[in-house]
Amino acid sequence: MKVKMNRNAAKIINSLLSEPEQKGKYPRVVITEMHGNHAHYALTFDDPKEHDEIVETDKDIPVLLDKRDEEWLDGVWIQFFYVSEEKFEITNPSKGWGHQHHH
Repeated sequence: MKVKMNRNAAKIINSLLSEPEQKGKYPRVVITEMHGNHAHYALTFDDPKEHDEIVETDKDIPVLLDKRDEEWLDGVWIQFFYVSEEKFEITNPSKGWGHQHHH
């Protein structure tokens, strides 16, 4: 599976990983909601589990993805934006790009 992240996301994730409570953990992309043709994602920190694939990224930060959700997780893009509000935005361009609903 593949994961991309922008430089801001890599910087924030690295600083979060350096905190004592995240020691030895990996960033994980999880699915929070499914809507037919697209999903909403969130970022958590976790230990590798039985069904996980540890995916290398171009920013040298491995990310955990659950292989059971490969259809939705393969190709996710983790971005962090400072503009308007500081937030992560995780999308999957291969799944209904441009249909991000913000509630």
